[in-house]
Amino acid sequence: DEGMVGEDTPDPSGEGEPQEILVQPPGPPGEGPTGPEPRRKIRIDGVAVTILLERVEYMDEHGKLVTESLRDYSRKTILKEYASLDEFLRSWNSADRKRAILDEMESQGLAFDILGQDVNPELDAFDLICHVAYGQPPLTRKQRAAKVLNNGFFSKHGVEARAVLQALLDRYADAGQFDIEDPAVLHQKPFNEIGKPLEIARLFGGPEGYKKAIRELEASLYSAA
Repeated sequence: DEGMVGEDTPDPSGEGEPQEILVQPPGPPGEGPTGPEPRRKIRIDGVAVTILLERVEYMDEHGKLVTESLRDYSRKTILKEYASLDEFLRSWNSADRKRAILDEMESQGLAFDILGQDVNPELDAFDLICHVAYGQPPLTRKQRAAKVLNNGFFSKHGVEARAVLQALLDRYADAGQFDIEDPAVLHQKPFNEIGKPLEIARLFGGPEGYKKAIRELEASLYSAA
C-alpha cells in the first residue's frame, strides 16, 4: 500500500467562518498598479480584515477604519501567538509538521505570500516570522539549502536516497514549498522517475525511516535561526 509512506494532510482551513480569498498580481513598481493590489479578505473574531501588499485595513470596535502597515500587523499577529523567539522556536522544532503551524497562523490573519512580496520573496515563512516579529537576520531559501549541503547531512544516506533528498531540497530552495512534508509529492516529478512511493521509502528503510529523514532534513534546514 503506497499510502503507508505518510498520513493524509489535514484540512488547513480548520473550523470557523469561511474565508473569502482574492489574490491578484501587482502592477509595475513605481508606476501604480495596472489592476487591483494583491489582497486577501478574511474574518478574524468576527472582524473583516483586508490584507493588501503593504497595509492592512479593518474596522475597530468604534466603527473607525484602522490602517496599519502589513509588517506591523504581521508582527502583532505573530507575537499574540508566540510572545518570544524562544517560544516560537520550541514550537517549530517540536512540530512533526511545520505546515500545521503555518496553517494555524494563516487562520489568524498572517498572509505569508503577500508578506513575502513586501519583505523579500526569497525568504520562506520561517524566516519571515523570525525577521518580522523578532528582528532576526534572515537566510534565503537558497542559503538554507546550501547550509544543508555543507553540514554533512547527506553523508548519512546512500546514493539513491541522497538523490531523493537532493530533489526535495531543490524543490524547497526554488519555491519554498512545505509540501516536502507531504508524501503525495513522491507521485510528482522527478520522484516518480526514481520509483514508486513505497520503493522510495525502502531506500530509507521503510515508511518510518523516510519520515525520519524528512524530519532530519527540516531540522538541518532550520538549525540556524
